[in-house]
Amino acid sequence: MSERIEALARNVDAHLEGRARRLPSLADELALEVEPAALLAACRLLRDTPGLQFDTLIDVCGVDYLDYGRDQWRTNSATRSGFSRGVDRNAPHAAAEPGRFAVVYHLLSVALNQRVRVSVRCAGGDDPIVDSVVGVWAAANWFEREAFDLFGILFNGHPDLRRILTDYGFIGYPFRKDFPLIGNVEVRYDAEKGRVVYEPVSIEPRTLVPRVIRGDTLDG
Repeated sequence: MSERIEALARNVDAHLEGRARRLPSLADELALEVEPAALLAACRLLRDTPGLQFDTLIDVCGVDYLDYGRDQWRTNSATRSGFSRGVDRNAPHAAAEPGRFAVVYHLLSVALNQRVRVSVRCAGGDDPIVDSVVGVWAAANWFEREAFDLFGILFNGHPDLRRILTDYGFIGYPFRKDFPLIGNVEVRYDAEKGRVVYEPVSIEPRTLVPRVIRGDTLDG
């Protein structure tokens, strides 16, 4: 960790008084995790404390930790860190346990030119919930609606929590890792009915798997 980031981390630790813990990060970044009950108090301290002054919310995003660190492939001839490692969905996992979902806040202090990333795990399982920070940073309004729309994360105290990207009748949350890649419905225009209709998707689901080169198939 760079000297500047280390100084910022000490300043944050001193003012948050145990409300946050550091997460692993790059040398020029500071990442924190707070407990859900301490989120609003920690955010206000980060915004209002001289020497911190994180007055600008850059982004809010959701995270789904379903199957985090798990895959069904055991091989030495392909990377284990690529996209879609073919997880066996039938194996037991903690899909509905609290902590599956998290919300991450990216903060900027314009006056001091410093940044911090704050993460909080959501309470609840299939209906994750966390306090809204709209009262701290008004810019969170649309960001939180986006996280609700795509991940199904509920924000307690949000003034207008409606979908913002998907259609009015959309079912499910497309950024959840158990949402099918092919979706649940398909849309087409029905000439006889004279309108757009929604129907169950007609293509077969598939799983993206890594291409493995077997050593016993190579010449020599």
